[in-house]
Amino acid sequence: MDDNDELDYVEEDFYATLNVPRTATEEEISKAYRSWSRVFHPDKHGNGKNKEKAELLFNRTKKAYEVLSDPHQRAIYDSLGVKGLETEGWEIVHRTKTPSEIREEYERLARDREDRRLQQKTNPRGNISVHINATDFFSRYDDEFYDSGLLPSIEVSGMSMSQSIEAPLSRTEIATLAGSLHLQNGVGSGSFLLSGKRLINKGWFEVDCGAGNGPVLGAKGSRNITNRIFFTGGTTFHFRPNSIIPGLSGTIAVQLDKHTLGYLTYNAGLQNSMSTVVERNTEKYHYNLNATLGIPHCYIAATYTRKLVEQGLKLRIAVKGGTFGVLSECGAEKKVSKYSAVSATVCVGVPSGVTLKIKIIRSTQTYLFPIHLSDEIVPAAIFYATVTPLLTYFVLKKMLFDPMNEATKQKNIEKVKETNSARMAEKRREAESAIALMGALYGRICKEERKSDGLLIVSALYGKFNDAENVTLEETDEMGFISHNPFVIDVRIPLQCLVKDSQLTLYTSSKSELPGFYDPCFGEEKQLKIDYEYRNSAHSSVFGDAEEVHLPAVSSESSA
Repeated sequence: MDDNDELDYVEEDFYATLNVPRTATEEEISKAYRSWSRVFHPDKHGNGKNKEKAELLFNRTKKAYEVLSDPHQRAIYDSLGVKGLETEGWEIVHRTKTPSEIREEYERLARDREDRRLQQKTNPRGNISVHINATDFFSRYDDEFYDSGLLPSIEVSGMSMSQSIEAPLSRTEIATLAGSLHLQNGVGSGSFLLSGKRLINKGWFEVDCGAGNGPVLGAKGSRNITNRIFFTGGTTFHFRPNSIIPGLSGTIAVQLDKHTLGYLTYNAGLQNSMSTVVERNTEKYHYNLNATLGIPHCYIAATYTRKLVEQGLKLRIAVKGGTFGVLSECGAEKKVSKYSAVSATVCVGVPSGVTLKIKIIRSTQTYLFPIHLSDEIVPAAIFYATVTPLLTYFVLKKMLFDPMNEATKQKNIEKVKETNSARMAEKRREAESAIALMGALYGRICKEERKSDGLLIVSALYGKFNDAENVTLEETDEMGFISHNPFVIDVRIPLQCLVKDSQLTLYTSSKSELPGFYDPCFGEEKQLKIDYEYRNSAHSSVFGDAEEVHLPAVSSESSA
């Protein structure tokens, strides 16, 4: 179910190359560059192979400095990475813009590219709804003249389908073809609609024509009146055998604040209503308040959705009351992959009874299954409507979703390994070259630290390991033969070279991009174990791959 079709090309982390934080000042960046330049400058390594290695590493360090020291390039790199420096659309951004404006422009371009990519993969758009009547489970109909059987009956009482395809005609014109079919209790109907939309200054205009229960012609449009107010309106004409039924709709929307919108809508024609809506949408929650006066129904509705972004979960409650009765809803939507989500909602109302709505969302395709469980409010129906989706989800997650996601993840990792094999081999050679060139610096720092009883790195291992206490560079197989551990590398020398004034600081980024490091197990979770001496005491610490490191860290040290 995982939709990670591809993992990005492995790019350089310029901040890790210089070992500076992402909030580093120009002075800190220049200081780090000068420090590494003294280590890797080709003139310091003769004319042999060491000079060739030094030129490669010096150019890499210089490239990182050139990007991070230029406010414009740094703003682009912070937004989109290395590829962002050559992103499609660069030609429309003036070089005179400020870094923040460049960042905003490239974030917009990135979103536009992602939207286009998603649209290409998921068109056409569609919805399928299957209405299921399962009331026989909780309130069986007993009739002495009709044998209902041993098992309760389940029937499909209705079904509807809709599909649409968009065809861009130009940069400002889009054609849309949409169709729908409806079936309810054996009676069916259908319709199709052809639309042409044109983007105009501060808005858009659309013309529609179609057929269903007679021909339909219409036009609608939208326009920004001010920066905070916009208007959307339209008219339709439904042609019947003996009459023409006109329709009119209009909406005025006002931006009340950064996250809140207010709407006032009027509809006339086949249905007459006027509604007022206040909607607030933030990163953590969304709520909607709606008051509608109309024919045949008037109602008041309120909806609240809590967004748990880290868990990929949305919790929703809603209440609606009016001339039709009262309805309350409670549900949850869980994201199961990048483009897919499932949701379950329990609806309890009078006179509608109890209904369970199961929804499956696959990008822009939606599959809805309303299951009517009871015509009355039956506690058993509410209980099973609540518990059954939860149990079903956890069973499917354990038996289907997790294995499929893991298999797809491994497949993507192998694909990226193959795509980046040359890059990974180059990174390993660079790391080995960097360690070879660090000899003089390593010796000098060790001498200074021993003299001051400072920070000495005794052992440093980086890679994939479960048992931090027993991890080594060698491993023993089932036959007792000793071989090199391919998932762990020795980084004692490069770490010691990063020690300054008896302090070691590594910032929040993958340590595989640090000078003298490389990734020994691409796609796997990695750790860094450091055994060190400080003030003649032995200590050991373990850190996550992207975790900040500050040594000596007295509060987290454990004596060896």
